Amino acid sequence: MIMDNMTIKNQEEIAPKIYRIEVTGPLTQQMKNPGQFVNLRVSKGIDPTLRRPISICDVDVEKETLTMIYRVEGKGTKLLAEKVVGDEVNILGPLGQGFPVEAAKPNDVCVLIGGGVGIPPLYYLGKQLVAAGAKVITILGFRTDKDIFLEEEFQELGELIITTEDGSKGVKGFVTDALKELKAYDLYYTCGPKPMLKAVEQTASTHGFISLEERMGCGVGACLACVCDLKERDKTTGKAYAKICSDGPVFLSGEVIL
Repeated sequence: MIMDNMTIKNQEEIAPKIYRIEVTGPLTQQMKNPGQFVNLRVSKGIDPTLRRPISICDVDVEKETLTMIYRVEGKGTKLLAEKVVGDEVNILGPLGQGFPVEAAKPNDVCVLIGGGVGIPPLYYLGKQLVAAGAKVITILGFRTDKDIFLEEEFQELGELIITTEDGSKGVKGFVTDALKELKAYDLYYTCGPKPMLKAVEQTASTHGFISLEERMGCGVGACLACVCDLKERDKTTGKAYAKICSDGPVFLSGEVIL
């Protein structure tokens, strides 16, 4: 974990209220584990006080480029969206425990399941799974076809299935409707809102890994603002809870209460 200033290389709106931002700096040398996140300070003053946690979408270590995708919702992300090329942002990271790429063996069929801003971290994961010899099938869920992003990028990794709630593109319904139609796969990785994660756990035919989205305070496990309940007490510590920012955001399926 390191804190450093990174320079904005590019920023664009790629879907309604969805922005892709690319920043450069040597901090990218530390970002090799997909599923981790960074904490951004969006202003030089104390307003807003808290940093904003944003997942790592992609990293080019050689070019020292970090790509993040975020949704503009509150004051902090609005300020971030107003920044332009050449501006600097202070970044703390990488933070958290990422997806275990090594859980997938060569030739394993891995299903990536994402919804909303839970989609971006799956891209960096998918690239590493493909590089490790696994076969990737991706299921992405959106409300309408206007909300779709990263379609071409995921198509390059393997089979892509898109679902939309209104049926404007792909499978009409939810990601679980598409998941039910898959006949055989070895492992799944998923990130998105809790209702989606819970539905995926109940639908999947095998075990997998889930990444939780949560509001955070410190991002380093000190403030206890992002705790979640464990289904069983930790055998080592005896704790019945876990901190999403430091113990997660990635957990084994069935490990936490959704």
